[in-house]
Amino acid sequence: MSSELFRNIPSTVGQLVGDVRSGRIGLPDLQRPFVWPDSKIRDLFDSMMKGYPIGFIMLWEAPESYDDKKSSIGLGQKTYDDAKELVIDGQQRLTGLLAAMYGIKIKDKNYKEKEIKISYNPLTKEFKVWTNATERSAEWISKVSDVFLAKEANKISSLRKDYVSSVNGAREKKGQACLSDEEETIIEDNINELLDLVKYPLPQFEILNTADEEAVSDIFVRVNSGGQKLNEGNFIQTLLSVYEKDLFDQMDAYCAASRIPASGTSYNNILQLETTHLIRMAVGLGFKRARLKYAYKLMRGKDLETEVYSVAERDKNLAIFKDAMSKVMNLNTWHGFLEAIGEAGYQADRLVAANNAVVFSYVLYLIGKYDYNLPDIKLKRIIAKWFFMATITRFYTGNFESDAETQFLDLKSVRTGEQFCAYLDGKIKAVFTDDYFNITLPGELESSSATSPSWYGFVASQIVLNTNLLFSNQPIAKFFLPGVSGTKNMIDRHHIFPEAYLARFNIAGERAINQIANFVYIDYPNNIDISDNPPEEYIPAYREKYGVEEFNKLCSQHALPDAFETMDYNEFLNQRRKLMAGIVRSAYKKLDDIDS
Repeated sequence: MSSELFRNIPSTVGQLVGDVRSGRIGLPDLQRPFVWPDSKIRDLFDSMMKGYPIGFIMLWEAPESYDDKKSSIGLGQKTYDDAKELVIDGQQRLTGLLAAMYGIKIKDKNYKEKEIKISYNPLTKEFKVWTNATERSAEWISKVSDVFLAKEANKISSLRKDYVSSVNGAREKKGQACLSDEEETIIEDNINELLDLVKYPLPQFEILNTADEEAVSDIFVRVNSGGQKLNEGNFIQTLLSVYEKDLFDQMDAYCAASRIPASGTSYNNILQLETTHLIRMAVGLGFKRARLKYAYKLMRGKDLETEVYSVAERDKNLAIFKDAMSKVMNLNTWHGFLEAIGEAGYQADRLVAANNAVVFSYVLYLIGKYDYNLPDIKLKRIIAKWFFMATITRFYTGNFESDAETQFLDLKSVRTGEQFCAYLDGKIKAVFTDDYFNITLPGELESSSATSPSWYGFVASQIVLNTNLLFSNQPIAKFFLPGVSGTKNMIDRHHIFPEAYLARFNIAGERAINQIANFVYIDYPNNIDISDNPPEEYIPAYREKYGVEEFNKLCSQHALPDAFETMDYNEFLNQRRKLMAGIVRSAYKKLDDIDS
């Protein structure tokens, strides 16, 4: 048997929570978005009260090589200036317990501060997520944190007396008998049982700092916490949040700002940034690597060529990472990139099927700007064209890290900005062939998926071509701009051939009815006018309203075949898919002509 890489340490909830509060244990989730629902924290307390197991906590003993970099994280004034262990599994569980027991505010998924409030009934030993009802009820202690904090302040006797007095007062108002001696004893016992949860077993497994990088990483990515597999991104965030706290705080604030409408910030309508996105971007720009497994090695001081670790290499790599991150978070650069993909027709997150397309296209934008010094106009045009291709063809899905690694390897031989543009243009043209537009894309449009990249690509193409909504003088682009319609969309996808009409021909089922080619965007007034009428009934009125020439132009812009209203449904779908692919081709040609 090989040497042991971890040790099993019996511990309790109180010991672990206490170590976080003192700073001995670093708990990064106190500074990250907390994703567990409050109901899960309630279930945690309920499980402990019933004597059920609640899992374990895995810690990583702080590496000696980082002794000069450590800084504490967590809460207030601490006994320890440096974290001795980092929580790498069980972060959400430990954060939830700490926040609920001691009233510590955390951040929700939108980076807003919130308090986890779990109510407790000392008469029944029940837990509930706090509501106005538990707040008003005399029989519920509205927050368990009131009990634990009262214990710390040596005021638990006063809390218990106040509770008994409150319950008696409520009962008297209802004409009920006051608490009996037996009930008061039950209350005292149950409050003590709640306080005794600090003694509840919560085992910890500590990975020793003698474990090499490969072993630590392998253990980390194999750990399964609540069914959610941890990954290298989580691992890197843990390193940064403890050892480079100032940088991590900047990244965290940048991500938070991307969600809150404001000028002069990272806010955008395309991607709600996460720290993992920023890490990928910085590692891609600084080290030309796509796999996050390389990032922690680089930040721990590994030379990827020689496989040797050293403090000098660590400091050099960290400097490269920090410099790259400063460029990633440059607001002018970020918004310049967003303008580029907006020019490609992708003006809202609901048109982007894969976040990785945004992340890695931004890396290419950064490389073009900082490594090849491309002029802004030329850079935006080539990236707009690249993003258009990458998004509609799912370029960054599946083995996206391998594909991006191949790109970075290819770029090693690229020396100038012109060569960089030629490289991307060559990749685009290798995908956007005649066969793609004539065969592949029509085949991909044979789908009923509401989130199909080919459908989004068709809509983006109409935006590129400045197309108006069908039977409207309003451009489609207008309805995808941020804030144009508040929380409610002013347009909707409309069935060209409605379900009731198709039922006449025994055409049923979601896949048949909700074919992509059976949809078109229209505004609400037209949607109401058309309702569920079949096209053979509503089209003549629109043809008369616009005149034959203008009507045919509108149909052409929306890939609607001539006389489609009288077509067999399946024939209509086949013809429209080809026409939709033609619209995408026209949009690409426009982007390509602009770039030429």
